[in-house]
Amino acid sequence: MSELADTQNQKDDRNLAIDRVGVKALRYPMSIKDKDGSIQNTVATLALAVDLPKEFKGTHMSRFVEALNANQEPLEVSTIVSLPQNLLERLPSQRAHVNLRFPFFRSKPAPVTGKAGLLDYEVEFDVETTRDNKTDLTLTVYVPVTTLCPCSKAISQYGAHNQRGTVTLAVKMKSPVWIEDLIELVETSASAQLYSLLKREDEKFVTEQAYENPVFVEDLVRNVASKVHAHSEITSFRVEAENYESIHNHNAYAVIEG
Repeated sequence: MSELADTQNQKDDRNLAIDRVGVKALRYPMSIKDKDGSIQNTVATLALAVDLPKEFKGTHMSRFVEALNANQEPLEVSTIVSLPQNLLERLPSQRAHVNLRFPFFRSKPAPVTGKAGLLDYEVEFDVETTRDNKTDLTLTVYVPVTTLCPCSKAISQYGAHNQRGTVTLAVKMKSPVWIEDLIELVETSASAQLYSLLKREDEKFVTEQAYENPVFVEDLVRNVASKVHAHSEITSFRVEAENYESIHNHNAYAVIEG
């Protein structure tokens, strides 16, 4: 049988390197340890990429999938950190990048009745490794919250408009930080938290709590940033709040990086 052509390794004469090339939308089983020590099983959606030197026509897409499947199922945090290095061992690149996003569940008791229900959050790990073994890791949490408008409360004879929003908090760390701690940091910065199960007593409590704690998106990102600054393990961060406005035909948002 004749040798098959390796088209990807053919020379390219356009003299243009590619920053990232790879595969996206791969789903893979994952397990992650909760703060209480239990193991949570979930499914991650991954993107894997490397830089491509200017002399190569293309990369070998199959090697990304090979690198992923070379790991024992399911993925764990330690596997995620080592996966970019595995890619560099298989491909002639200087940098490898892995991004994965997964649903993370917490059991939250209602504030008055204590009835528990599962609430889901989105969590993201982003890891880049260079051939000289420099690794950069970012952990991001997407946290739904309730906000009540201070302006609406101030100008209205009764009531005030409120809405759901999402806070996106991305951090770099000196040492690992619990996902639950980042979620709680965000939730306690809003007008009120979200719950999956509320009885009438709980709904009354949450409604009144939001009314007593009005925040603009500006207040929300400042509240989060202040708490992040006080966290000894976080070295840099980006926080964005976006409100899905209930009486406007637009969303409101604010960002702080530090």
